[in-house]
Amino acid sequence: MIWRPLAVTLAVAALTAACSSGSTTSTSPPSTPPSTAVTAPTAAPSSPSSTTLGPDSTTPPAPVATESNPPGDIPDNQAFVAYQPAGGGFSVKVPEGWARSTTAGGASFSDKLNRIQVATSTAAAAATPQSVTSEVVPVVQRQVPKFALGKVTQISRPAGQAVLITYQGDSSPDPVTGKVVRDAFEHYVFQQGSRRLTLTLSGPTNADNVDPWKIVSDSVRWL
Repeated sequence: MIWRPLAVTLAVAALTAACSSGSTTSTSPPSTPPSTAVTAPTAAPSSPSSTTLGPDSTTPPAPVATESNPPGDIPDNQAFVAYQPAGGGFSVKVPEGWARSTTAGGASFSDKLNRIQVATSTAAAAATPQSVTSEVVPVVQRQVPKFALGKVTQISRPAGQAVLITYQGDSSPDPVTGKVVRDAFEHYVFQQGSRRLTLTLSGPTNADNVDPWKIVSDSVRWL
C-alpha cells in the first residue's frame, strides 16, 4: 500500500512546478499617455482710435496764441534814419524803409496805414496857439474829410517851442479796396525866425504809436 502516497506526492509536485513555470499576465489596463493641453493664444490689444489721458495724466497746456497787433502799430524794434533834404535847413528822423515821395516844399513817408509829412515855408510872425487856430486849422479842415478838432497847445521839443494840433479825420480811399480808415493826426508847427517847418504824423485811431511819434517830433533839428 506504499505506492499511493508516493503517487499523490508526485502529482502535487508536478502541479506546483507547472504553476511556478507559467508567465504572469497583468490584468491592469494599459496606461493612457498624458494628454497635451492646448492654450489659445492671447489676442493682441487693439490700438485705440484716439489718445485719451488717464485720470492721473496732466492736461497739456494750450498753444500760445499768435500775437496780433492792431493795424497801424509801428513795431517796437523799428529803426529810424535821419532825413536831411538838400537846402532844406532842417533834419528829422523817419522810420527806415518807408516809401518816400516828394511834395510841395517837402516830402512824405508812408508805410501801410501810417504817414509822415514835412513841409517848409516862411512866416513873418511866430506861431502861437491863437494864430494857428485862426490860420492853420481852417486850411487843414478843408483838406481832411470829416475833420474833428482835438486840441491846439504850445509844447516844448529839443528844436524849441512848437504848436501842436491834434485832430481826427478820414483817410483817402484805398486805391485797390476803396476802404477808408479813421485816422488820428499830430500836426506840429515849428518856427525859427521867419522859417517855419510843419510836421504831420497820422495813423489809425486804434494804433498805439505814442512812442514812435515822439521819436520823430523830438528829432527835429534846425540846420
